[in-house]
Amino acid sequence: MAEALADAGAAVVLCSRRVEACEEVRAGIEGRGGRALALECDVTDPEQVEEVVEEAVGGFGAVDVLVNNAGATWGAPPLEMPPERVERVMQVNIRGTFLMSRSVARRMIERGSGGAIVSVASVAGLLRGRPGYMQAVGYGASRGTVISMTRDPATGFARHGITVNALAPGWFPTRMSGPLIERHEKEMLEHIPLKRFGEPEDIKCGVLPLASRAGAYITGLDHRRWRRTERLVRRAVETPGEDRIRVCLPAGGPTMQWW
Repeated sequence: MAEALADAGAAVVLCSRRVEACEEVRAGIEGRGGRALALECDVTDPEQVEEVVEEAVGGFGAVDVLVNNAGATWGAPPLEMPPERVERVMQVNIRGTFLMSRSVARRMIERGSGGAIVSVASVAGLLRGRPGYMQAVGYGASRGTVISMTRDPATGFARHGITVNALAPGWFPTRMSGPLIERHEKEMLEHIPLKRFGEPEDIKCGVLPLASRAGAYITGLDHRRWRRTERLVRRAVETPGEDRIRVCLPAGGPTMQWW
């Protein structure tokens, strides 16, 4: 997502507790002629969040777009789930999203030029767990909270020209999901309509519109709107002789498919 935004002309600030990964992405962006900063930050720490946002403003003049993409998970059956692991997941996924959004929104409002906040949630926040390979009650609850947290700021910040939306990707091979995919690939693909996992290019079409002028009239986006749209699309596609509706919707969770 950072690379996609940089390729679209944005100056990008990447932050993580493990800054080495951010440095690699920064080097790649700068190698293509883009501008980027890589900073260390624990998003659960209010002071570190404020420092990173200040550095972003100091380095590039303002923050126009925030993408909340920090995440943590822990998998185990509910009765075996360590409470401290659930707490850590909640801290990163919920508290981190709240702290970063609050800090950036304050500066957007002070500047008076609007902006966009995009929070990366997950289909795990919308769907039931699958005991065969996916039992992560804390992760699902935290991502569902991120989706819910999108709606109140969306209405509250709208008068300031700030849009707030959430993406709910499905299965992408990442450092966090990779080991699970390796063990249960066949079973997982059976539940994905497109019969493949998401690729880096797939997520770009989700974040770029919401971070750009194309998404300036979209705010408070949540899964219920997609569900209603999906029903309309399926009815149109399955009705012989009817013209197909041209609409963008999540197909299997992570990707966007044009019908």
